[in-house]
Amino acid sequence: MQVEFGGLNRAIGAADGEIFDMRNMTGDHAPVLAVRSRRSILSTPGAPTGAWKFDTLFSHEALWYASDIGVVCCDPGNGEAVYYSGLLPGHKIFTAIGDYVVIFPDKVAFDTVSKERKNLESSVSANSVQFTNGSIFGEDAEANTLIVKGVALNQFFKPGDGIEISGCSVFNENNKTAVIREISGNRMAFYEYTFKLGGEDHNVPHTENYVLFKRTAPDLMFVCENENRLWGCDGNTIYASKLGDPFNWNVFEGLGTDSWACDVGSPGKFTGCVSFMGYPIFFKEDQIYKVYGTLPSNYEVTPGPELGVMDGCGGSIAIANETLYYLARPGVVAYGGGVPRLVSAAFGAERFRDACAGSDGLKYFISMVGTVSGQRLLYVYDSLRGFWHIEDDSPAVSFVRWRGGLYMLNSVGLVWLVSGNRTGDNVNGYGEELVPWSVEFADWYDKSPNKKGVGKVQLRVELDPGASVEIFVQYDSDGVWRKIRWVMASTVKKSYYLPIIPRRTDHYRLKLTGYGGCRVFSLARDRYIGSELRV
Repeated sequence: MQVEFGGLNRAIGAADGEIFDMRNMTGDHAPVLAVRSRRSILSTPGAPTGAWKFDTLFSHEALWYASDIGVVCCDPGNGEAVYYSGLLPGHKIFTAIGDYVVIFPDKVAFDTVSKERKNLESSVSANSVQFTNGSIFGEDAEANTLIVKGVALNQFFKPGDGIEISGCSVFNENNKTAVIREISGNRMAFYEYTFKLGGEDHNVPHTENYVLFKRTAPDLMFVCENENRLWGCDGNTIYASKLGDPFNWNVFEGLGTDSWACDVGSPGKFTGCVSFMGYPIFFKEDQIYKVYGTLPSNYEVTPGPELGVMDGCGGSIAIANETLYYLARPGVVAYGGGVPRLVSAAFGAERFRDACAGSDGLKYFISMVGTVSGQRLLYVYDSLRGFWHIEDDSPAVSFVRWRGGLYMLNSVGLVWLVSGNRTGDNVNGYGEELVPWSVEFADWYDKSPNKKGVGKVQLRVELDPGASVEIFVQYDSDGVWRKIRWVMASTVKKSYYLPIIPRRTDHYRLKLTGYGGCRVFSLARDRYIGSELRV
């Protein structure tokens, strides 16, 4: 009799009664074998007219989801939806800092309070710029002021911005990056002696005929927020924004609020980043970089030759039970700050690619494509029990945790609640009906090298209304599943006697399939052991 059911084990050497394959099962009721709960669809406004290709889900106060051409911000609680279009085509990377939701590679920030859209980068060119003396903080100052004819500079920049100044031909030394201290109308003031002026004493104003002013941001491939800064990386460089300011990445004044950058110099490109255990972590396929420190003056990048995130799987990073999980080249790994350890041995020789993942706090949900099967499936790792379960072939493209639940976005723009309670107004009234499910056990040898036979199976189950179960048997890996019986009952938990015509065999395998909620409490087999001969 088997009364305890574990998780998936697709290894060739799986023990008697271990689960070799499954669909739509869960470990929520372990050791009872159970079907996962029905999912519900999120009540979100539809996309604007036109075909949208959805690829990203994000939460910050409200729920955000992005397509290749635009972004939708929606809050089903109050029925509000804000559409932002005109973005760059392609995949979107979200992060948040303060009241801002920031999106790369578009380099835009959405103010969640005012609903304004702002650009991280800004530029303006001027045909006449006077470099002169002026004032700062109410005191006279020399060689610190720019007066730009016919341009309202405060529409493009703000005090504290680090801007790149180029195009100066009278004095090339004035082509530099400087930090604005005051700005009003067509006037910008900087620290004293920021610029070079004419005359023997370098205090004679002069005019440049063409000057370009730019506030720039790096082209980040991955980005996260840590300690009130945005952190990101491009091909080989790690960046940090100015403290509390996602618009500035080029402020270097020797202050604790400065932005920061560091080239790591190692081969290969970055594959992901995350804020974990209080510091930012950056991944390559075979390297992990941790950035320690509290200020730009003491930031230190510590590399380690360890299993990093697989290329193309930056979306597989998620935290469950205070442990970081992601897909590396050998499989899914768990990382607690030391050496990553493989947790996907249950998949046997199968390898995976194209992964995205999320967590409900304790379970890790990862949608990935098997390199052998070519099939995309949703796998769930129970961090408390160490079990894997397979749910279904949902075309997941992104996950996000929001309001106590884990939500999954699929490629057609539907957002499903895959884990968590249906509370408040998070979901509307429709979703899945009877969930199709199956469980295929590994071969039974019954600890004997001799022939054996099965005379009956007893199954103790509890079914939801309208649910059904079928049980099949296969002998000696011949690929033929023979139905034993179909079971359909009420919600009463009971044991079913399922007779089988005895057949001598070296080994056999059982499979359960069904529709609707089902919980299996025990599986008993009445079998006998024969000789080493087949009759």
